[in-house]
Amino acid sequence: MINYSTCFDQELALLLKEGDDAAFREIYLRYDKLLLIYAYKKLRNREEAKDLVQDVFTWLWNKRSDFQLNTTLSGYLYKAVLNRIFDVMKHKGIIRKYIDSGRHSIEISNEDADYLIREKDIVLLIENEILAMPPKMREIYTLKKKYFLSTKEIAAELSLSEHTVSTQMKRALKHLKVKLGLLVYFCIVGF
Repeated sequence: MINYSTCFDQELALLLKEGDDAAFREIYLRYDKLLLIYAYKKLRNREEAKDLVQDVFTWLWNKRSDFQLNTTLSGYLYKAVLNRIFDVMKHKGIIRKYIDSGRHSIEISNEDADYLIREKDIVLLIENEILAMPPKMREIYTLKKKYFLSTKEIAAELSLSEHTVSTQMKRALKHLKVKLGLLVYFCIVGF
């Protein structure tokens, strides 16, 4: 008898692919609340967040035989939730645009529009998390990422040691990684 609570995520993913409903249940128990908190922080609507996370798990179960894990299970699930969040935000934006325009049809089928909406949403999420950083950390991060100053230049400008600047940058990136998830974290590297 398998003790699913001691299985690694990779093992659970393989068992899920084989149709093991107990493995799915364990994945759900491990990640449901974490994904719900993550979705709620982004959407600020408890019911929408619940529905969104439930949709992700329903989709996962329905596609279990085709499920291919090329990353960590947690990264995969967070990315799936983030994509659904973008879909919700995009949908809200389209509805708002439709209502504001007074038109009776929406003509957005361009892939570029979808890309721009997602890019705008990612930038907004990142900017909000940067604003939530402690002031000194935010200042160092901004000088590094927005004004492209070197660690040495930042240290000189702020009268800090280079070690302090490096430590603050590491903490800033960790803060963003924790708050925004892995998908957005990779976008930050170029932000």
